[in-house]
Amino acid sequence: MRQPRRRGRHLLGWLCALMICAGPLSAAQSFSVQGAKTTLKDGVYRLDALLTFALPKKVLEALDNGVLLTFALDIDVRQPRRYLWDNSIASLEQRTTLQYFALTDQYLLRNLNSGHEASYSTLTSALHALGDIRGLPIIDAKLLDPDEHYMVSIRSYLDFESLPVPLRMRAYISRNWWLTSGWYSWDLGMY
Repeated sequence: MRQPRRRGRHLLGWLCALMICAGPLSAAQSFSVQGAKTTLKDGVYRLDALLTFALPKKVLEALDNGVLLTFALDIDVRQPRRYLWDNSIASLEQRTTLQYFALTDQYLLRNLNSGHEASYSTLTSALHALGDIRGLPIIDAKLLDPDEHYMVSIRSYLDFESLPVPLRMRAYISRNWWLTSGWYSWDLGMY
């Protein structure tokens, strides 16, 4: 008779452990793509997108202590196929760093692709600027067949591979650092 009672306690223990593990995983879903579209201008398809970023407490603490955070934006243009894998036409990656400077009480955003830098007085304004993408060139229209169908997908994530080594080790095992928006896709829209 004691055996069923032990199984019940054992099962309850596993359920509690699962709930504890699932908590940080759901909290890690704090990046999102609110919307995105492409427009054709001067023979080049350009990306407009709005992304939001909510950073967990541990990430904010690291930022406040001077740790440089690197955000990546992956952009993929592909041609869907019915029976085979999609044909990848172009893949791009935009990388932007965010760093806090306590002496000036400023947040610095630096686009590693273009070298453009801008400073902000609040974290909210820096994250808003990071997520407000306007007119980013993604592919020349001459590279595409106007009779074909193309899809664009984007995702944003925190690149914890660029963290300092001691912090990177902690990031591997903590879901607080596994921040990604997941893929967001739409039709390229040939004009």
